[in-house]
Amino acid sequence: MQIGLLGLGKMGANMARRLSRGGANVLVWNRSADVATQLAQAESNVTACPDMAAMVAQMASPRVLWLMLPAGAATEAAMDQLADLLAPGDVIVNGANAFYKDSERHAAEMAAKGLRFMDAGVSGGVWGLANGYALMVGGEADTVALVTPFIKILAPGPATGWLHCGPVGSGHFVKMVHNGIEYGMMQALGEGLALIKGKTEYGMDVAAISEMWRHGSVVRSWLLDLTAEFLQQDQTLEAIAPFVPDSGEGRWTVLESVEQGTPAPVMTLALMMRFASQGKHDYTDKLIAMMRKGFGGHGVKGDV
Repeated sequence: MQIGLLGLGKMGANMARRLSRGGANVLVWNRSADVATQLAQAESNVTACPDMAAMVAQMASPRVLWLMLPAGAATEAAMDQLADLLAPGDVIVNGANAFYKDSERHAAEMAAKGLRFMDAGVSGGVWGLANGYALMVGGEADTVALVTPFIKILAPGPATGWLHCGPVGSGHFVKMVHNGIEYGMMQALGEGLALIKGKTEYGMDVAAISEMWRHGSVVRSWLLDLTAEFLQQDQTLEAIAPFVPDSGEGRWTVLESVEQGTPAPVMTLALMMRFASQGKHDYTDKLIAMMRKGFGGHGVKGDV
């Protein structure tokens, strides 16, 4: 059982480890070759490849190549290169975050060259190595069947934590919506705990409250588990900058809601709050402060 994995970031490297420990022979490639070499030295059943051509040459057809590369230029370049190296019937799986319409396009491009394509939304973060990854896959039934032995190793269990969602594009579509929901859940937990912390006259223990919620509460979740854990160590978070990046999938989810005309106000506002945390609301706030000064003579911070 042989698979090629391209892209050894935090998730890709751990997926390679889980596959190899599950019995698969894993060929790995990374833009920084040292990362692939070090992983191969640390893990049995892992072989580092200097380039994509060397990886393909070591594999027997039908080959399965699994990409864990950033969306955009890196993925497009890898897809183009692999298309010239692979043989008809070989499979490319894009398991990284990707816009589902790009996956539909990739499938059509690969099909024109006799290649098969599958999209896989992967969730689990740094905990996936130990706990398994939730896998949302899209593709033709025969393509998914060929990749299923590897999916069963990556998933929390052979029959749990993964689903063939539908045709190509459906896996990344479901993962996109999953991440939009995640944005909303994180925002709600953050706002709620901030309200509790802000009620200073009650002297409440935010860490104790979040820990209590984990047991029997309707808001219990893995996100709450993680929150309770770090609050036990630090409730002030004074060393943490109030900056929250957005990976792109939240944006895609909001754009999809606009295209469909399906209301998604919670996810949309959660995305807007991430933009605000990145300093993209600063100029707006300055303008509003100056408007208040203009009509009401209100003071402005920094005004001399």
